[in-house]
Amino acid sequence: MDTLQDMDFLLLELKLVTGAMGIIFLGAHASLRRPPSAATSKDKKRRKQDDEAFTQGLELSDAILFPVMAAFVLVGLYYLIQWLQDPALINKILRSYMTTASMASLLTFYAHGIQVASSFVFPRFWRGRDGKLRRADQTKNAVAMCDDAGNEIESSGVSGTNPLPGALAFLAPAAWLQKEAWELRDLLTRHWLLEVFAHGMGKETIHIKFAHMMALLMSVVTAIVYFATSWSFLSNMLGYGMCYGSFLLLSPTDFLTGSLVLWGLFFYDIFMVFYTPYMVTVATTLDVPIKLTFEAASRKSILGLGDIVIPGMVIGWALRLDLWIHYYRKIKYESTDLKIMEKDATSGEIVTRSETKHKEVKAPYMDAKGNWGERIWTRQSLGLFGPESLPPDVAASKFSKTYFYASMIGYFLGMMVTLAMLLIFKRGQPALLYLVPGVLGSLLFTSLVRGEFKELWMYTEDGSLDTVDVVVDLDGNGKAVKTLGKLEDGVVDMTKDKKKDEEKEKEKKEEEEKKKKKKEEEEKKSAEAGKTGRKGHQVFSISLEAPSEGA
Repeated sequence: MDTLQDMDFLLLELKLVTGAMGIIFLGAHASLRRPPSAATSKDKKRRKQDDEAFTQGLELSDAILFPVMAAFVLVGLYYLIQWLQDPALINKILRSYMTTASMASLLTFYAHGIQVASSFVFPRFWRGRDGKLRRADQTKNAVAMCDDAGNEIESSGVSGTNPLPGALAFLAPAAWLQKEAWELRDLLTRHWLLEVFAHGMGKETIHIKFAHMMALLMSVVTAIVYFATSWSFLSNMLGYGMCYGSFLLLSPTDFLTGSLVLWGLFFYDIFMVFYTPYMVTVATTLDVPIKLTFEAASRKSILGLGDIVIPGMVIGWALRLDLWIHYYRKIKYESTDLKIMEKDATSGEIVTRSETKHKEVKAPYMDAKGNWGERIWTRQSLGLFGPESLPPDVAASKFSKTYFYASMIGYFLGMMVTLAMLLIFKRGQPALLYLVPGVLGSLLFTSLVRGEFKELWMYTEDGSLDTVDVVVDLDGNGKAVKTLGKLEDGVVDMTKDKKKDEEKEKEKKEEEEKKKKKKEEEEKKSAEAGKTGRKGHQVFSISLEAPSEGA
């Protein structure tokens, strides 16, 4: 009987582990952005998306702040529960707050899910039974034959009018069904323009898709139904949404910062679980979306969101490390004739000399997110076999993910040890006790085995690696050994100690000046309106514009 109960327990925990690893996998891929080893894309739209990518980089002080804040909140909740004696009231208050707070993250989670599903039904590229590549042309409502690079073959003409790929083509056999399919495809892929104006703050234009509008409705319904029923499934969905949103916003700046944050919470988790009643009491008493809960018969298993988010943000960082290494290996050094200005060691005078040096040339960045559907449909036999040649837009998401998979394996092993300890000791376990060594140990071990500890240690997201037009000295193997400076108008000035963020500060000042002028113009218009006897002016407006089909 005990063996059967243990098997039921293991199956229950398997659901928990699968859910935790699944949301980490999705969140890590959604957090991908242009690495500093890649140049900004030549495409203006993509370059703007790169510039808009936002993340809150954690600093060394967060290694102390995180455990302290977590302890403050946990102890406060514990004594609030003891004081009220009835958890129903605090559950209602916290459920309202947590539900509202998680809606934005859940909206993003749903929207990205809809977009991924759309890419499987309406991919941009796919291969037919003949193995040839095809591309959907929304402006012409036609399918064009392409070469393996995704370029349309002009001599081939129109290949078909069915926007559904491969085995899905049978769903739209008639012309009128194909027309409906094109309209649905346009609805799901078109970018809409959302404009919001507020007096004194200016106007903001946001590009959204139909998926975002559907996701908004879905997130509101999820929140309302959960608040009314406290259904554990919807509580888990809100929890997944919060984890997903956290992966997009939080990131350790570098390996040292990530390690210190994890080790700080490692000791916090051990102390709170083993030496105080705070963690277990709060986790089992509160029925709010701060944990994943799975039940089967009389058994219940819970996992705090912190046990997903904290290791997960380092795993997401590891995936971006893989992407950085991928582009770092693509960097080329172009021989350049230039002038070098430097101080003479003897006289101290500034000397200008001509010399041939090497300029760092980075490969342009291609968006590595998404393309799930295209990756499947551009390969034969549902992606199991087929040509390796892919269009650049699709191939961008295919890169070596060594450190990501290593950290995922470390997380899985940590979870397995946690489950084993639960079975042995029959009491709650601090999951970070096993997850932190698993994740950090796997990254460190992989870097040592591959001889890439230097790369692991030097990769940072603080902006210092995001350089352009850098001139370097190369060794005999063609690797950069010394940075001479930045190339400006054919000259490398080695006499100036320029700040790394000089350009960013300049851009920041220009942006502030623009906002200031904009505000002054609005105030001037408002004043003129008052002088001319106008009764009022526009205070707030919101509009949604649908561009023409195929735009």
